[in-house]
Amino acid sequence: MDVFDLRDQLVHDYATYINSFINIQDETVRDYVHSSLRDGVLWPDPLIQLNPAFRPGASIDELVDDGTLHPECRKIFRRAKSPTSDGAPMRLHRHQEEAIRTAAVGHNYVLTTGTGSGKSLSYIVPIVDFALRSRPRRGIKAIVVYPMNALANSQWGELEKLLVFGYPRGEQPVTFERYTGQESEEDREKILANPPDILLTNYVMLELILTRPQERKLIQAAQGLRFLVLDELHTYRGRQGADVALLVRRTRDHLAADELQHVGTSATLAGAGTYDDQRREVADVATLLFGAPVEAEHVIGETLETITSPRDLSSADFQREITARLRDGGRQPPDRFEGIVADPLAAWIEHTFGVRREEPGGRLVRATPRSITGPDGAAKALAQLTSEPEARCVEAIQQTLLAGYDCRNPRTDFPTFAFRVHQFISRGDTVYASLDAEHERQLTLQAQTYVPGDRSRVCLPLAFCRECGQEYYSVRARREERDDPRTFLPRELSDRFSDAIEGTAGFLYLSTDAPWPTGEQEVLERVPEDWTEVHRGASRVRPARRPDLPLPVRVGHDGVERHDGVAMHWIEAPFRFCLRCEVEYGARQASDFAKLATLSSEGGAPPPRS
Repeated sequence: MDVFDLRDQLVHDYATYINSFINIQDETVRDYVHSSLRDGVLWPDPLIQLNPAFRPGASIDELVDDGTLHPECRKIFRRAKSPTSDGAPMRLHRHQEEAIRTAAVGHNYVLTTGTGSGKSLSYIVPIVDFALRSRPRRGIKAIVVYPMNALANSQWGELEKLLVFGYPRGEQPVTFERYTGQESEEDREKILANPPDILLTNYVMLELILTRPQERKLIQAAQGLRFLVLDELHTYRGRQGADVALLVRRTRDHLAADELQHVGTSATLAGAGTYDDQRREVADVATLLFGAPVEAEHVIGETLETITSPRDLSSADFQREITARLRDGGRQPPDRFEGIVADPLAAWIEHTFGVRREEPGGRLVRATPRSITGPDGAAKALAQLTSEPEARCVEAIQQTLLAGYDCRNPRTDFPTFAFRVHQFISRGDTVYASLDAEHERQLTLQAQTYVPGDRSRVCLPLAFCRECGQEYYSVRARREERDDPRTFLPRELSDRFSDAIEGTAGFLYLSTDAPWPTGEQEVLERVPEDWTEVHRGASRVRPARRPDLPLPVRVGHDGVERHDGVAMHWIEAPFRFCLRCEVEYGARQASDFAKLATLSSEGGAPPPRS
């Protein structure tokens, strides 16, 4: 499957869907909206994120051989285990090995690595090793706290592969359970009757375990707890962070955990200063959260390397090499690992989407996700480097990424280029227009209060009649004092009633080719039929309906009522009938959502008409 074709198809389908319910009467507004959608205003160029390669560390077998791990770990920690396969020997990343060796000597530590780096193994391996060495002592040796149950559920599946597969039913050497509040009463009773070695939970449930009498058996089973793990440490901030910090201290006290090791995982380091400065900052935060010391040297970051051959990407020789690669238009990207390693374009892609050199120090860190297309896209940069057409650069980058994904790295058995395509799709808001004559209006699809560069001219949101597409400014009229002129403020279509905002919700109508008439007879011809009556032989608007008629108003560019402003008509919400197509809505239809549309209101069904 070509993920780039899939992305284009998804965007095309969404664009077709959006266009299917956009009905706009004004040609200028309609052309602007359709042009903006064609330019991708609601779906910017996708960002490409290439998973970097991690520097390899020791294998599980090597750690068993040197005595760091219990011999049973050799059987437990294997790659690609399944119910029918024992899998293959597992080699760790460098940062995983560092974490395991740090745990083995009893230090608290924090692992700060990115997506796909195997953070969980960095604490699961030491926990399992300790549980194996503690046999036959029963009880909870480790509590792993997750910020979301979904993460605990995912970890449960991974532990099943490691600790259950390869052993006869009921004979696994290390046990584990979820205790997150989602379990059935039967499952909870089983856990209480036979506590596991490893308990997966969340911080709310851990608080309940410490306080509820029915969980007393878990407290007893966890006496002398060895590991307390806080996954996604960076999520605990502010008041929640303070709550969790106190919870950690209470847990340590309740469980008499005098030799407790605290472990945290977090996202990759980011912030001011050098790598060492960042490690010190994380260590300070972790120490505060754990209430136990974490040394900066025990904040473990990921160690990256490149898959492609080392090159000086700024050299003239490399420029000639990659230009020749692109000019061979009929050449397909390499389909073997050795070819990708030697390919100059693959090297450029790896250093563009995967890794970059951090200054000072030259340490390899993850590159910021970047688009291929667009004015700041990678294809434009490659075109400037090689003088090749940008379209050819787009094609070559996509082909090489796909070839790298299809080709396996023989050392890891993972794709050589494991990349993600991040496509952000906005549902849109609506059109915002200045208060000018129709052919002079400034238009934008971005919510903003003023015309760019001119704070004397306001922008107000438009809503469109679902029947004919006539536009209306959706506003709220407000006066500071009783005799002051009204100021018309922007209003969301659904925001008819608001205790927080004073004023009256309504709409401003402006149409040159279908203006609201001033004469009595013309008004009678435009209002709904049931708004009129015959009185003393002559037709007139019913007295009860006269307050609902559009009122003439002149509004300045700043949204304030003034005698020299743009001539418009004001109608109060709810929307009762369209001043252009005259479609009428029943008095009980209070909501305007099904009468008027914005870009974000999607295809609501029209309401019953009276």
